[in-house]
Amino acid sequence: MVGRAPALLGLVLFGLLVAYYETSERWPRLGLWGDVAWIACVLMPAVFALVLLALPLRRRREVLPAGIAFVLLAVVLTVVHADVFANFARLAGATLLGWWFLEWFEEASWVVLVALVIPWIDAYSVWRGPTKQIVSHHEQVFTWVSFAFPIWGEHAAANLGFPDLLFFALFLGAADRFGLRVVWTYLCLVAGLGGTIAITVWLNLSGLPALPAVSLGLLVPNADLLWRRARRPSGPVGA
Repeated sequence: MVGRAPALLGLVLFGLLVAYYETSERWPRLGLWGDVAWIACVLMPAVFALVLLALPLRRRREVLPAGIAFVLLAVVLTVVHADVFANFARLAGATLLGWWFLEWFEEASWVVLVALVIPWIDAYSVWRGPTKQIVSHHEQVFTWVSFAFPIWGEHAAANLGFPDLLFFALFLGAADRFGLRVVWTYLCLVAGLGGTIAITVWLNLSGLPALPAVSLGLLVPNADLLWRRARRPSGPVGA
């Protein structure tokens, strides 16, 4: 019964999210900052709660083939214009691939190193590199490979790239694997992404790199535990 409860809750939550995604354009508009609050405080936490609830699957051997299968499914669903289900297939694929990638990390310090490095790579990509080129000149391509958060009452959405989804899952999985604070990590990850959206709107920017906030979402709530692990790396520190 303990294992079934998260699965049932996940199915209910997924159903509610699909219902919103299918009807979001029909709702009355909330205004600019109402939209930001809805996405940052309600929609985004609900979407990523699916990742949190699915966390026990991280230990399954099938995460790699399942992740590849979901990515291929997302491609097929995109081609046939089943956009809502393609959206969630991308999330599932990125999540499972992130958990598979995590298996290569033998120590929490390896995850910390990644968390310190990827914000700089992401910032370069968004401001000068591949992401900027795709968003500026091939916007449809970015839409195909990103996860959309539909704006209430509008035909528009806020988007996160596939790597953002992958590293969200990787860091949340790392919190679970290395005995860190899983729920606090989830909350800080979501808060960081919501804050990134709010800053983007406030400064009227076309976009901001999301991985700096994702990295902080792991490091900030677990700084003391990670420091203790660095000094005594022989085993997990408890949450």
